[in-house]
Amino acid sequence: MSKDKEELENKVNEVVDSNDENQTEQEETQNKTEEPTTEELLSAEKDKFLRLFAEFENYKKRTSKERIELYLTANRELMSAILPILDDVERGIVQVEKIKDKEALKGLELISNKLNSILSQKGLKKMDVKAGDVFDAELHEAITQIPAPSKKMKGKIIDITEKGYQLGDKIIRYPKVVVGN
Repeated sequence: MSKDKEELENKVNEVVDSNDENQTEQEETQNKTEEPTTEELLSAEKDKFLRLFAEFENYKKRTSKERIELYLTANRELMSAILPILDDVERGIVQVEKIKDKEALKGLELISNKLNSILSQKGLKKMDVKAGDVFDAELHEAITQIPAPSKKMKGKIIDITEKGYQLGDKIIRYPKVVVGN
């Protein structure tokens, strides 16, 4: 019985050993097929490099655009604070014209011209709005509506109560208008 037992153990060991060998052979072939080749590694690294380069280029474009935009609107708060002074100077000119004081009028016009010149050099522009223009809610601020004097003036600007200004391409103060209905 011990011989039979020994033979049985030998057969079991042979089967187990052959299974282990088959399993290691399968693992080796899997490892060989799973390992990327040098060309694949090079291609993957090249793709990663191109993506990183494109991302960096996009970053440079975005930051330069933001920097330009910041430069153009850096004085926005200051310009908005100066606009009421500009309005007051224009109202003063109108009042001095009424009393016909030529010397005071020259002085106020000189101040107004210098102020307008400096502000325009910094990118401030008056919005071109006239009575009779079509009202556009994106460009104008309607403060009131009145009955139109004629049918042609319905939906159009009848009067401008306050001028509008742009700094670069952005509107910093919308013109306040009266619209005919």
